[in-house]
Amino acid sequence: QVQLVESGGGLVQAGGSLRLSCAASGIIVRLRTMAWYRQAPGKQRELVAEITGGGGTRYADSVKGRFTVSRDNVKNAVYLQMNSLKPEDTAVYYCKTVRNGDEIWGQGNQVTVSS
Repeated sequence: QVQLVESGGGLVQAGGSLRLSCAASGIIVRLRTMAWYRQAPGKQRELVAEITGGGGTRYADSVKGRFTVSRDNVKNAVYLQMNSLKPEDTAVYYCKTVRNGDEIWGQGNQVTVSS
């Protein structure tokens, strides 16, 4: 059974930092693309960042230079380091991968940035 479990969200003031973690079981993260998405109230879910099996990364324009996606192959986990947070970063953040054509999502983790 594939499972993605996120942690690390919370409340932070604008300009602060948070690190989200996504612990995976049932898959090997270094062999596939792992992505972070977010969904703010009343908005569509959007891609924030992703890291491929080869280690390549890409980011949404809105977070470039502030967020960093990484992984730990030993812990089989993916991370999203979020710096210089802004109120508009407030959202539920999700970890996601695709296995055999099926999308697998974590449970979501609330990030709230106060101004």
